[in-house]
Amino acid sequence: MSEEQRTGWIVGATFAALLALSAALMAAFNHSVHVADAFTRKDEREMVDRYLEGRVRTVIIGQTGQLVWDETMRHAVARTDTNWMDRELGMFPWTNQGAQETMLVEPDGTLVRGWRQGHYDPAYPYGPLRWQVEAALDLARSNRRISGAMARFERRGGTLWPVDRRGAPLTRWASSLIWRGGRPMLLTVAAIVPDRDYALLKAEPRYLVSLRVMDSQVLRALGADLLLPDFRFVSRAPRDPALNILARKSADGRPVGYFVWTAQLPGPAIWQAAAPLLATWIFLFLAVLAGGVMIVRRMRDTTRHLQASEAQAQYNALHDPMSGLANRLYFAERLRGELDIVIAQRAQGGQGDVFVAYIDLDAFKTVNDTMGHHVGDELVTQVAQRLRDGLLRTDLIARFGGDEFVVMRRTTGGLGAANALGRQVVGLMAEPFIISGHSLGVTCSCGISWGPGQTEDADELLRRADISLYRAKQGGRARYRCYTNGMEATERLARELELELRRAIAADELEAHFQPIVDLSTWQIEGFEALLRWPHPQRGDIGPGVFVPIAEQCGLMVPLGTWMLRRVFTQCRNWPACDLSINLSPIQIMAHGFVETIQSLVEETGISPRRVILEVTEGVMLDRSDNVAQSLRTLQGMGFRIALDDFGIGYSSLSYLRSFQFDRIKIDRSFVQNIEADHDAQSILGAIVALGQTLRMKVVAEGVETELQRRLVHAAGCELVQGHLFWPALPADQACALLTRNAADRMRQVI
Repeated sequence: MSEEQRTGWIVGATFAALLALSAALMAAFNHSVHVADAFTRKDEREMVDRYLEGRVRTVIIGQTGQLVWDETMRHAVARTDTNWMDRELGMFPWTNQGAQETMLVEPDGTLVRGWRQGHYDPAYPYGPLRWQVEAALDLARSNRRISGAMARFERRGGTLWPVDRRGAPLTRWASSLIWRGGRPMLLTVAAIVPDRDYALLKAEPRYLVSLRVMDSQVLRALGADLLLPDFRFVSRAPRDPALNILARKSADGRPVGYFVWTAQLPGPAIWQAAAPLLATWIFLFLAVLAGGVMIVRRMRDTTRHLQASEAQAQYNALHDPMSGLANRLYFAERLRGELDIVIAQRAQGGQGDVFVAYIDLDAFKTVNDTMGHHVGDELVTQVAQRLRDGLLRTDLIARFGGDEFVVMRRTTGGLGAANALGRQVVGLMAEPFIISGHSLGVTCSCGISWGPGQTEDADELLRRADISLYRAKQGGRARYRCYTNGMEATERLARELELELRRAIAADELEAHFQPIVDLSTWQIEGFEALLRWPHPQRGDIGPGVFVPIAEQCGLMVPLGTWMLRRVFTQCRNWPACDLSINLSPIQIMAHGFVETIQSLVEETGISPRRVILEVTEGVMLDRSDNVAQSLRTLQGMGFRIALDDFGIGYSSLSYLRSFQFDRIKIDRSFVQNIEADHDAQSILGAIVALGQTLRMKVVAEGVETELQRRLVHAAGCELVQGHLFWPALPADQACALLTRNAADRMRQVI
């Protein structure tokens, strides 16, 4: 064979070898890419599955207040208290936990009562849903999902029930995705158990069933947490190879649907980067080497990316997105863990407690409603930063939502340490917040409990801190309270008063009293201020300072204000000529349809609007949307007069008086009470009166109790006064009789 032939064979063999090697390398490379894509898809599915499991646990933890509670056992298991259940198992999950539908069912799946959007539905469509609920009940009985650390099983009335090491019954639960009304929904089933009186669990209890819509908004939020922008739920699995799919089955194992998202695969990027190298067969070996290096690097980058995505999703699941603080789920887990550690240390002779401070901002709703949600959000952010900067680095700070913050601290000292924590928290809010050019003096209230000194149960520890917070807010602003055993009775009293106030409004058991307003130039009655009174048939007279805060907290201010307007309009429409002043709550004014409500009351009662003066506080005028000012101008156009009440103590600004023409200014009683000994108060009073006269507004001083106060108020130029020096607030018949006598005296003076 010639040299040329030999060279040709060598070249051909080399070419064939290189071609075969290239094909083998390409096949191996392609297989590696598919393997990497497959691992990536698997990791994504596991990440999504763990995250969804965590979100369902969050839902169950959020319902702990209703599920683990003696009152629920008494009112919804031992007996069927429909009013109680409609509020606590119907309305509360709808307004506070996002449950579109809730049901109370027997252990065999029989429906006891059903609610839709918080309201009882006597025709609740339970039939098509029952087999889903029964399947979930069977799954719950398997004890695969238990809320809390189970220590053992105990027999309770023929049923083996999971309990913790203290013997406290634990909630067993299950969840399932279903289709209802053409929409995917999350169905959760959880057993109701007692929190203190364990003897209430005599047999298998009833279960609370909740339905939450998995709509596009919820799915977008889940996708944002998972960093998967096109995350969605479909009934049929798509065939697009670019998508990753996680199947979901109902509690009885039937297919329900699929979570679908675009898989973040490394394969396309790897091919794009390595294809030019692999295509250049002349530099085959260098290309293989470089491609291998790039493959390894890409795979490492992809792994790091997946790890970072999973870490971010885990962080988002445990932290509040607005403030960056821990959320309720993370705080609850840490609190249980810290309590267990302290209990174990105490068993070995150690000391210390876990302190929980429940914090709520004072008047946050007013700021949020009047100045805009963007100001409220910025206030929450600044409060979170103050807590971070001012508390100990070892403290765990969490935001439970809205304006609720919680602090956990491990230390020794019992009540003394609790007081120190309370003073520190309240002191951090002493300085005003500067937001959008406004100086906001927003304080906070705080309730504190600690364990295991007071209780070894984490949920009970939070509940007691919440009760203490309620007591602190009852006492006024900018204060804290530490939990004591007597607070339970106070909380029960507040709940009883809420129910009794609802009944009192419905049964027309409230009263309107009237305090005369006197013209100092003539000593005649110029008008009356209508004041709300509650003569309770068993508890006696209950003052507005007690029941008005309860009405504000439980959503009764609008019906309470409407009742007051109707009563005053009806009682006073035929009185002799006089002015009638009525206070309006900020919640009333900002309620939807407020002006229309007053229009209908005028038509219903026949009152002349020109006789009525509507009093508003300065805080209402902070509404930057101009809605409040427009409503007040509409009322003025109807003939009502508008008075600015409590002038000088809130967010006073001359711009309010310039931008809105008030008919009257009412000077707050704090200036009048200090006027006898405080020369500054006298000067301020004179300045306010001069300001009102300049702007052609009448000025009323309230709270005149002594003759010296009357003289000083009169000397300052004030025309109209009211107070106990003249008359207290009188029932309607006495006020009308007084007005009639006053009119007769005035007529005799004229004659």
